[in-house]
Amino acid sequence: MITPRWLFVLAAATPRHYGDPLIIDETLVQIDFSTIQKGDVVGIGIHTANVLRGYEVGRKAREMGAYVVFGGIHATLYPEESFELGGAHAVVKGDGDDVWAQVIKDVLAGVTGQTYDGGRVGADRFLEARWDLLPHNGYMFASVQTVRGCPKHCSFCSVWRTDGQKPRQRSTDAVINEIVALRRQGFRFITLSDDNFYTVTLTDISLAERQGNPERILELKTLREERFELMEAMSQLPSDMVFFTQITMEAAEDTEFLDAMSRARIKGALVGIEAVTEEGLKAVFKDFNYSGENLIARLKEFKKHNVHVLGSFIFGLHTDRAETFDATAKLALEADITIAQFVMMTPFPGTVDFQKWEKEQGDKVQKIDGIPVTRYWLIPPAKRPKLYTPHPTMKPEEIRMRTQKVWDAFYETSVVWKRANCVKSLKSKLAFFLISKLYRQMYANTGIATDSARRKSSTNSAKWLTLPLVWIFKAKPMPDLQKPVSTAVRPFAIIGQ
Repeated sequence: MITPRWLFVLAAATPRHYGDPLIIDETLVQIDFSTIQKGDVVGIGIHTANVLRGYEVGRKAREMGAYVVFGGIHATLYPEESFELGGAHAVVKGDGDDVWAQVIKDVLAGVTGQTYDGGRVGADRFLEARWDLLPHNGYMFASVQTVRGCPKHCSFCSVWRTDGQKPRQRSTDAVINEIVALRRQGFRFITLSDDNFYTVTLTDISLAERQGNPERILELKTLREERFELMEAMSQLPSDMVFFTQITMEAAEDTEFLDAMSRARIKGALVGIEAVTEEGLKAVFKDFNYSGENLIARLKEFKKHNVHVLGSFIFGLHTDRAETFDATAKLALEADITIAQFVMMTPFPGTVDFQKWEKEQGDKVQKIDGIPVTRYWLIPPAKRPKLYTPHPTMKPEEIRMRTQKVWDAFYETSVVWKRANCVKSLKSKLAFFLISKLYRQMYANTGIATDSARRKSSTNSAKWLTLPLVWIFKAKPMPDLQKPVSTAVRPFAIIGQ
């Protein structure tokens, strides 16, 4: 669905004297190992969900005589695994923007067996992706990153630990350069693939003012104004462009920010709602969110400002009860959420939840085929539990079944078609209907189903749904498109008034 930006960033980080790298995204086509030659450098990016395939590719590439380098969020957390299971000659932790060139130089010189720490590079050193290497008609949406890091500390999320809690915000010029390059190629739907687009809240500024901290006030106001500068520049891009992003619920209180998003045609945002009760929000360290009727009001505020919400909910929290599922489904409909996802609680590596779970398991941890369940990513998918953390009142299968019913209710055909009224033209309604069905296929049928035949059928259905969507979202290229003229930043005095 979306361009994997990091692949094309590392392509930009590859010194030109080595030539253009061959980029392979296995969501499009699997690697042909016969194309690997002795002495090639094969870089493999992995996250926790695809490590088994990544390690398989690494071992086979090494057998072909290649130098194998692993990176990505999982390699950052568990670098030793890539050496032990993936045939790695080297592993990169953290950002690859700066360090990738040195890694290539070293492995070609025979310096192997090292772990490189790319750290967290400053926003001024984020590389612009090599979008000229994109495959033709490969993706529905393009992706551009405007910021790395998130100031929050949600218990289920690893972003604030791997990318940091201090937002590293790119300049407006750098972001617009990439957006223009993508629109020239025919992409008009672009995801701002940020950890949190809303980097500074009004509460943050008020707190700094109460503390009498002028340096902090200036820092926060500067970051905030840079967001407005970016959105103003985006508003001057071709009028057929549509953007999506990810933000926190607190943005609903900042109507000035929402209005700027609307002018910039940021028409959708993934909002982590997670739970609909106060107890559930406290359980995931997200008590800055609202619950109940206040939550509905906050969610509706987004739509009042022409920003559609992709709401994300978590089931399986220890505070959940049987009635939580129906209450969540009802709230999602009453709040007029445009798209929603309902995921079962999974303790991801690098999170507070994972550390707590791993400690609780201790020496008595369950093993499957000799592998501790606390290393569940190394267990074949068909044998993995669907829920890892025990629940005080419900069995895992009950949670899975109730979660599936919520998906079914929210994405029932007539309900989805009714929600399609959020767009005007028949083509747009059809696109909305298909994208909703595709989303359900990928995350519900394929993601939480236990029956392997159903999973396979859902995967095939998702592939067929993608074909017309690529055509629907395609736009006529604009090879001569120029960057909009920069505009002046608003004075700080406006903030908070």
